[in-house]
Amino acid sequence: MAATIHPYLTEPDIVVLHNLFEDVDQGVKKQSKSSEVIPAPEIIEYTADGATGASDHDRAAISRLQAFNDPNSPDFQPTVFVSWDDKHIPDVLNRHIVRPYARFAARVVRHPTDIVFLTHLLMYLFVNLPSAIWLFHSFTYLHGVAHAAFTLWCAGSFTLMMHNHIHNNGVLAKEWAWLDSTFPYITEPLMGHTWDSYYYHHVKHHHVEGNGPDDLSSTIRYQRDDVFHFLHYVGRFLFFIWLELPLYFYRKNKTNLAIRALLSEMGSYMFLYYMTFRVNTRASIFVFIIPFCLLRIGLMIGNWGQHALVDEVEPDSDFRSSITLVDVPVRTIFHTLPTLCRSLTQVPE
Repeated sequence: MAATIHPYLTEPDIVVLHNLFEDVDQGVKKQSKSSEVIPAPEIIEYTADGATGASDHDRAAISRLQAFNDPNSPDFQPTVFVSWDDKHIPDVLNRHIVRPYARFAARVVRHPTDIVFLTHLLMYLFVNLPSAIWLFHSFTYLHGVAHAAFTLWCAGSFTLMMHNHIHNNGVLAKEWAWLDSTFPYITEPLMGHTWDSYYYHHVKHHHVEGNGPDDLSSTIRYQRDDVFHFLHYVGRFLFFIWLELPLYFYRKNKTNLAIRALLSEMGSYMFLYYMTFRVNTRASIFVFIIPFCLLRIGLMIGNWGQHALVDEVEPDSDFRSSITLVDVPVRTIFHTLPTLCRSLTQVPE
């Protein structure tokens, strides 16, 4: 049966799959011409300009993949949306709206490949923020549920954007530095984050410890198919990270970071308390409290499913531990959660 490629896959995926199918076709043709065993393929050495020792279709595929991310190439395809590629958008919208916007956005973001960050930033500022303001002005439960659901849908993309922001000290061009440095303090509470806590926990703590024994979010001390271990892991982060992170910095003789992390968390909690009990309780629950709780639970579920395999002999080794696993949502849904569910239904021997 002829192999088919789903049309909604991304262009890089399609290029890679076509290349693999060509490899298969060439292997079948060689096998049909000779009954001899097909020799193992030669090792391909990759250089900055492509690959040496590769076939013509390999070189073509590599060249095309590089062009997708090269702003100087006519085949360059900036990522404008995460849900639609250029080919999925009607041509009239592409010509008159999407491509003019992409040309403008390329001058705003730091790198032309990061246009999607501006797209999402505009969505948070012109959808989430006005929606939140309107909830405080005129609350309805239907609007509150819709707002919380939309925020949850955006939380993953926002966190990935902030991941890039904290690692690269911003995502926008120098001319837009004023926006680059201020938007996190507006959007973080709306998306479930507390002010600067992601930076302190992720960059100054998590990347330093690498999921080792001193990492507060390490999975090394937990039995991964035990639901009570999982609940302890999530609950510890949810209720005590505000204290444990400053104490971690203090133990590491990083007093300045300890004070800043504590003030950041306390300032965020004071803001949440004021908005909830002094301004509008119902609106605050849907705008701030629900996103805060769901995001923190989601971050820990992601860590539980992603940072899974720590070498017990050398837990600090970057080479003996598989501390990062790809496709976190799929792994969490189809591996971690079923494993935990099975642990609840097991009958003791």
